[in-house]
Amino acid sequence: MKIEIFPSGPLDTNAYLVSCEKLREAVLIDAPSGAFGEISARLKEESLRLDAVLLTHGHWDHIGDAGRISREFEVPIIAGADGRPLIEDPDFQQSRLFAGAPLDKMSIGVEAKDGDVLEYAGFKIKCVDVPGHCPGSLAFVFEDGGKTCVFVGDLIFEGSVGRTDLWGGDFATLEKSVKKIYRLPDSAAIYPGHGAPTSVGAEKAANPFVRA
Repeated sequence: MKIEIFPSGPLDTNAYLVSCEKLREAVLIDAPSGAFGEISARLKEESLRLDAVLLTHGHWDHIGDAGRISREFEVPIIAGADGRPLIEDPDFQQSRLFAGAPLDKMSIGVEAKDGDVLEYAGFKIKCVDVPGHCPGSLAFVFEDGGKTCVFVGDLIFEGSVGRTDLWGGDFATLEKSVKKIYRLPDSAAIYPGHGAPTSVGAEKAANPFVRA
């Protein structure tokens, strides 16, 4: 498993290209505005086939190029059902205004829910419901070669957690969701929506917002 990080858009939102070098296939996790060019170039350079776009949640800074990538590569957008209003209606919560430009039209092709195991690019990807930052938030857990990694969107960051003052946010709910992630092995790598990767063990030991 190879993980490449492409910070994109006005908030430096992380797009993650996760590829299986043996199969030459990949999935994209989150698709911020501006990611299309870099992702397209990397797929071509590495002779990779894109199989799916997975969205951790529907906030504008994570989905700006999802529709374009989905159409260009003829792959489904996979997301939580409760995030549908944010993802499919650019005017919902005035996402269009926050983005600073019209958001591309897109639709969820596959609804994922807690406990689902998706099979794309040779990976078995476990979906974990992690509401609290916003409805429809999902974490995606990969296990490969004895290593675990989880892509959490804006649930938790190195030494911090996601904001809960936007539509559908709730700190008590977020806290419960973070503790779901804390059940993973301490060695599990956490890949957040913004900033550098961290680990379950590091956040359990030192995150001041949610204690283990």
